[in-house]
Amino acid sequence: MEEVRHWNAAVNGISLHVAEQGSADGPAVLLIHGFPELWLSWRHQMPALAARGFRAIAPDLRGYGDSDAPTDPAAYSVFHIVGDIVALLNHLRLPKVFVVGHDWGALVAWHLSLFRPDMVRALVTLGVPYFPRGPNPTTESFAALGDGFYIAQFQEPGRAERAFGRYDVATVLKKFYAMQIDELVAPPGVELIDFLEAPSSPLPWITEEELAQYAEKFHKSGFTGPLNYYRMLDTNWRLTAPWNGAKITVPAKFILADKDVGLQSFGIEHYVKSGGLKSNVPDLEVAIIEGHHFLQQEQPERVNSEIFSFLDKFITAEEESA
Repeated sequence: MEEVRHWNAAVNGISLHVAEQGSADGPAVLLIHGFPELWLSWRHQMPALAARGFRAIAPDLRGYGDSDAPTDPAAYSVFHIVGDIVALLNHLRLPKVFVVGHDWGALVAWHLSLFRPDMVRALVTLGVPYFPRGPNPTTESFAALGDGFYIAQFQEPGRAERAFGRYDVATVLKKFYAMQIDELVAPPGVELIDFLEAPSSPLPWITEEELAQYAEKFHKSGFTGPLNYYRMLDTNWRLTAPWNGAKITVPAKFILADKDVGLQSFGIEHYVKSGGLKSNVPDLEVAIIEGHHFLQQEQPERVNSEIFSFLDKFITAEEESA
């Protein structure tokens, strides 16, 4: 099996770190990670894709890992993030690719498909469905959940960083990775990171060595960049007004874990099962599988199977013979 290749590219005014595996001539699959993750969250998908002839490309998004982390929160709008992806694909001379995204990476993937459907052959997202632009800014929409709601706590620059700073980085990550609650809301007067529990035993789907790899990168780059994504949610709402009512037109598959965060509190389960998501993404398949939020790491073989069964539909005879 080919080793993972690492390189940085100057794109969209920043340096973006990219991990890559598989033949450079194979059909390209762009893998977009979520919060708080890295390219490493695709460590089970990349070799599997490469073994089937695909070219797996997994960047660290801006603010993460070995990519640049601008200090200004305004540098983390959805236009900046999607702009980085478009610039990366242009840098690689890839006019059209398969895209797979998880969590925030799913949100970025949906918006790449919304803004530049010409660049997306087909899309697979995990955990976060496409929600059309609502009538109110994001923080207003969730105001009823109060100050304990994670998005509310992440808004004020420095607040979550100070709370996270009471723990070592590996513990912060374990608290998020071990989440098994539906509603990310801390009790009154409590910071979310204090409310989340860190398991005393290792998580079954991540080794101590892998956790240390994550922790090393977050210790270096910090959490401010990743948190700035949440601080731009209201700005994103204002800037995406031209796409109000727009649908996702690319072929898409949504993979949902049956024990994911927000199934009830965000109304995700009802939205998906009632056909709400399909009304906004007409060319849609849905797979609901057993697991929690960090699904591609927890259930890699099942997730890989769902990805392959979808992408294989779009492989040309020429690509298959190659």
